[in-house]
Amino acid sequence: MDGTFQRIRELAKRYEPDMTRFLRDMIALPSESCGEREVVERIRREMEKVGFDEVTVDPMGNVLGTLGTGDRLVAFDAHVDTVGIGNRKNWTFDPYGGFEDGERIGGRGASDQEGGMASMVYGGKIMKDLGLLEGLRVVMVGSVQEEDCDGLCWQYLVREGGLRPEFVVSTEPTDGRIHRGQRGRMEIRVRTSGVSCHGSAPERGDNAIYKMAPILRELRALHENLQDDPFLGKGSLTVSEIFSSSPSRCAVADGCWISIDRRLTAGETKEGALRQIRNLPSVAEARAEVSLYTYERPSYTGLVYPTECFFPSWVLEEDHPVTRSMVEAFRGVLEREPVVDKWTFSTNGVAIMGLLGIPCIGFGPGHEDQAHAPDEVTWKSELVDCAGVYAALPRIVADRPAR
Repeated sequence: MDGTFQRIRELAKRYEPDMTRFLRDMIALPSESCGEREVVERIRREMEKVGFDEVTVDPMGNVLGTLGTGDRLVAFDAHVDTVGIGNRKNWTFDPYGGFEDGERIGGRGASDQEGGMASMVYGGKIMKDLGLLEGLRVVMVGSVQEEDCDGLCWQYLVREGGLRPEFVVSTEPTDGRIHRGQRGRMEIRVRTSGVSCHGSAPERGDNAIYKMAPILRELRALHENLQDDPFLGKGSLTVSEIFSSSPSRCAVADGCWISIDRRLTAGETKEGALRQIRNLPSVAEARAEVSLYTYERPSYTGLVYPTECFFPSWVLEEDHPVTRSMVEAFRGVLEREPVVDKWTFSTNGVAIMGLLGIPCIGFGPGHEDQAHAPDEVTWKSELVDCAGVYAALPRIVADRPAR
């Protein structure tokens, strides 16, 4: 494919202005989870413009662009929702107006992860331009609600929509590297109960907030002693939210509950993580309730698809054909050796491979440290690099035997 790699490089560079314009258009459309309708419509128009064979929006609101009609089905994924902007004072430019210079594009979603969608669409155009789709059907997915509940959309796509590709490329930001795994995660609730009374005589009641205090200390200590893994790293735990209930501000709290963001490394299980918390002396003494959250927020189309907030860790083997094919595409298009690594944060891969067993590999424009940060940026050169690698990868995989 040496000559093909050269032509891919040339086309990817030629399409840089188109990718830049498309990305800036997406950034200009606020698209927090469950509010993606406008950006999905903008993506649909771009897919149709560049010549996708079919573009549909499913009942959940995911946009799917298809190229080719072959028997080998592969997919690419970019979530098209973003987080909010946080404190506007922390931004030095308009999060949605964005900015552009010779090297970078700024705005909410630039790295996380509308840049991946821009590269995907033009990677698909290059595939079609160069006739690289023989025997292939490539589906480019713009998925919704990932920031709210990563993996939810792919559970729906596979279980309800019947989309089960040979493998999926996640285009989440990878800092110029190839990523082949990540830790899993759980959203856990711990609740204490008390008895309210007038705040002028607190001894008459039982304060649920006070019961939570020793639990918080023991959770902090538990984080320090969680299991480690040489590739994925250490499991982690942090308390992310705290709430309470009381008849008024002049009363003892009769309820208190916290949310825990628990990251699972290789070998850790849902049951084990819950048991670790239930076995804490302070939890037992308070008779606290420990449970998993369930996500059931409607998508922008109104569809509700409830799911338990547990997503396992996953690792694609270093010698897996998909990993080897991605390395080959990277070398061929970019003419340098890749670093093969893993994500620190979570992606739709927790469902694609973690729950559903579909091989998943990651390569995307942007950097992890830009995700959810003020003054978020991505790099034009990475949009070009990723579009080129995406264009080459399915052909390389198709020329290998199916596994």
